[in-house]
Amino acid sequence: MSHVLITGANRGLGLEFARQYGQDNWSVIAVCRTNQENEELKALADEYDITIEVVDLGDFNAIDQLAAKYRNQPIDILINNAAVFGPKAKADGDLRQNFGTMDYDLWSDLLRVNMMAPFKLIEAFIDNIATSDEKKIAAVSATPGSITETDPGLNAYRTTKAGLNMAMATLATELKPQGISIAIFCPGWVKTRMGTDAAPLTSDVSINGMRTLISELDIESTGQFRRFNGETIPW
Repeated sequence: MSHVLITGANRGLGLEFARQYGQDNWSVIAVCRTNQENEELKALADEYDITIEVVDLGDFNAIDQLAAKYRNQPIDILINNAAVFGPKAKADGDLRQNFGTMDYDLWSDLLRVNMMAPFKLIEAFIDNIATSDEKKIAAVSATPGSITETDPGLNAYRTTKAGLNMAMATLATELKPQGISIAIFCPGWVKTRMGTDAAPLTSDVSINGMRTLISELDIESTGQFRRFNGETIPW
């Protein structure tokens, strides 16, 4: 049986990742921050081979403890999906990500969860990945992390995704000799709590697209930044 670890699995994109992999008879380790708002994930766990693990990804000791629990378990795919967006100035008038009114504690928190935690997870689970059959890592980034396609505002969030892209691109080169491949994705604008109901995409379409790209991922395509539909995104 193939094994996948998914972070941020209790809602949105992560929940759909868990659903689709579960339906395809994968063994899923579904990581989420709290036991709250987990009803849909718990329902999936009753139906499929899904194990729920509650871990605050901002707590790196907790990540180490999770890795110790699964020390001898190969993980074919590690999906770094969990992220925090922070306040949206246009949506709620909260300017804490804006130049001139930046909340630096908020920025630090976003960097820790969005950029540092994915790197830490790979460090903690590298042996699990290296001993698996597929040896794959996927990171859910976003087009706002592209320096070429940048827009004003959301300074904190944008830098965390740009940093994630650089961290994953660096690791793609570093881990290539071990046969480990890394994909970096923008899922598109999806109807989730983060994306809002105004988004044009549904989560099943986005996740199906990313899963197709993950299945096609090999060592020659490692480190690429692409949309869910396969389009290459400029750095």
